[in-house]
Amino acid sequence: KGYTPMRAALVAIILTVGCAMLRKNTRISLSDIIEGLENGARGALGVVAATACAGIIVGVVTLTGLGLRLGSVLVDLANGNLFLTLIFTMITSLILGMGVPTTANYVITSTIAAPALIMMNVPVLAAHMFVFYFGCISMITPPVAMAVYAASSLAKSDFWKTGFEAVKLGITAFIVPYMFVYNPELLAIGNPLNIGIAAITGLLGAVALGAGLSGWFINQTSKLERIILIISGFLLIMPNVLLSLIGLIGGGLVLAIQKRRNVDISAKGV
Repeated sequence: KGYTPMRAALVAIILTVGCAMLRKNTRISLSDIIEGLENGARGALGVVAATACAGIIVGVVTLTGLGLRLGSVLVDLANGNLFLTLIFTMITSLILGMGVPTTANYVITSTIAAPALIMMNVPVLAAHMFVFYFGCISMITPPVAMAVYAASSLAKSDFWKTGFEAVKLGITAFIVPYMFVYNPELLAIGNPLNIGIAAITGLLGAVALGAGLSGWFINQTSKLERIILIISGFLLIMPNVLLSLIGLIGGGLVLAIQKRRNVDISAKGV
């Protein structure tokens, strides 16, 4: 009908309340509506503050041309090299996302950091997911890691030790965004067969990499098994059929060894 998003949302809310009135078990009283409006207003305060600050930043970036200028600076600094541009953009996104709520995080990173990747002919969806991913990962990346602050305060643990442990356990999240750029099939861009293969190998690679870095697969891994799993994880995530096959063989070998070890442990126990 050509409604604006705000008008469409308003009409949807009114229709939802109207539909709820038709059945006794979903009927909403006037007091329930007032309470809902009150709770909604309170819940929106945090979002309003975040988006208002983000709006100021976006306005400054747009009016001053900082977004395009920063993109040009990053590309020039990398001398046109895509991999270096990705590294610089990653660092920029991690800094911009520190201590920022998710919504504001995306608005800021997509405005300031994403243009650098788009200038390198990276697909728009891949560029936005790359910067947004790293903006979110800043929650576990010291020195301003809000999720780590919360976790360490609950566990009464050392912040820095907890932060480094969080980075180690979440190392896969630092690699996957690069695969979005080099292997867009992970974002459902391309033909269905390639998308399916990329999804399966990416999932297996993330599991292998996580197991190798944490030192635990089916049971505790040896140093050699950890090395094989880490290498296999990287190879599986790579957008190459041959490398993925080698990674699959490596991961399967460790899986077979670990299963055999479980059998031996069970036999000794018996």
